[in-house]
Amino acid sequence: MSLSKPNRRDFLTATGASGMTLTALGWKSLVRGDSPSDQLRVGVIGTGVRGKYLIGNLPTSVRVTAICDCACSRMDETLHPQDEFIEVLEGFKELYASRCRQYQDYRVMLDREPLDAVIIATPDHHHSSAALLALDAGLDVYLEKPMTVSIGEGRLIVDKVKQTGRILQVGSQQRSMEMNQFACDFIRGGGLGKITAVELPNYPGPIINPSFAEEPIPDGFNWGLFLGPVAMRAHNRRLWNKDQFKVNDLLWRGWDLFQEFSGHLMTNWGAHSIDMVLSALGCDETGPVSIRTTRLDSLDEIWRAWDHKTPPPSTQDERRFWPVEMKFANGIPLQFSGGNKPICFHGELGTLEMGRNTFNVSPAELVIDAPSPRLSEKWRGAGNVARPHLQNWLDCIRSRKPPIAPAEVGHRTATVCHLANLARELNRPLLWNPDIERFVDDKEANSRLVRPRRVGFELTT
Repeated sequence: MSLSKPNRRDFLTATGASGMTLTALGWKSLVRGDSPSDQLRVGVIGTGVRGKYLIGNLPTSVRVTAICDCACSRMDETLHPQDEFIEVLEGFKELYASRCRQYQDYRVMLDREPLDAVIIATPDHHHSSAALLALDAGLDVYLEKPMTVSIGEGRLIVDKVKQTGRILQVGSQQRSMEMNQFACDFIRGGGLGKITAVELPNYPGPIINPSFAEEPIPDGFNWGLFLGPVAMRAHNRRLWNKDQFKVNDLLWRGWDLFQEFSGHLMTNWGAHSIDMVLSALGCDETGPVSIRTTRLDSLDEIWRAWDHKTPPPSTQDERRFWPVEMKFANGIPLQFSGGNKPICFHGELGTLEMGRNTFNVSPAELVIDAPSPRLSEKWRGAGNVARPHLQNWLDCIRSRKPPIAPAEVGHRTATVCHLANLARELNRPLLWNPDIERFVDDKEANSRLVRPRRVGFELTT
């Protein structure tokens, strides 16, 4: 793929949204005399809900020196926290908020700040550009999932990590959860015998080409930077503002709903489930070979399972709810069907249901020496605690060993998500070659591997 390589200083015009913090205990321990020379200097790109909680999960070996968001209000909320973030950000506000530099454009931050690493918690359409620029700047990266909004972007990031030798951890924290690790090892080791099928929730895909009336752009919000690589369009808060207001009793998910910015629940929640499936099947470096969808006479039952997260289907976008079935080269089918339920692995000897840091095997006697449920306690807390997963990233920054969720793993997981959404969008069966990452004899599908990008927002290679 031909992508230009602009200079970072000349490449000014994009951004994201999320945030950062440290626990009060963590920040106060710095006052006890921990050596600043032992602290990593981290910049946070995006100061929304997820970013704030990630910072709250950071240990004292990390010092947040800069934050970035295209919405100044998000940065202000980080520096002067309210509501549930008062406790999370207490120490940061007390000790470091006044010295934390602020940027609206992450390209400027990466160009000016003396950093060791970055956390990227922006909307999904900024993940690839922020990660590639950070890697080019010689920084280690914690990149929230899904890794990308297109398959081609993922391969660019994997190649860039190899080229630069930097550490990149994808925010698929279930890789670090003891119960999930045991369950995946158990399946991979033959605990269920030969796997005959895998069932996952039927995660809805994104809304395509939404239409909203133009609204005034809020003060302190750079709409052009939010859009970034996406074509310019009229501003409406429904396009970007996430989890801040309701529409017809639905807590509105903003950018996460729309194809321009995200793959919606298929790439959001689905990335966690698919990550576990690939790990359990030993498919971290491959993927399915066929994908097809099923049209249903009625979508009411499926939508009712997700009506707390997504608008109802319309005649224009009903395919985003269609069930999907994939098959791997070994013949194992992967079936997306039903509502928000545990992943279910069917084997010759029994079944295993897997959730977040939990699993259940039937018959139970198949499992010997399961880990203690008490191990899951360290994962409890506000904001889907990712502390051990972040610690793995930080340990690997020190050791230069591969992290538990490296770029290749994140890319292969995101690829499966994208394949599901593409099959729905194109409305026909697809054949996929996971070795060369191309569709078989399908020019139109292959044209969707890379998205067009607005001039000035080309990806570095």
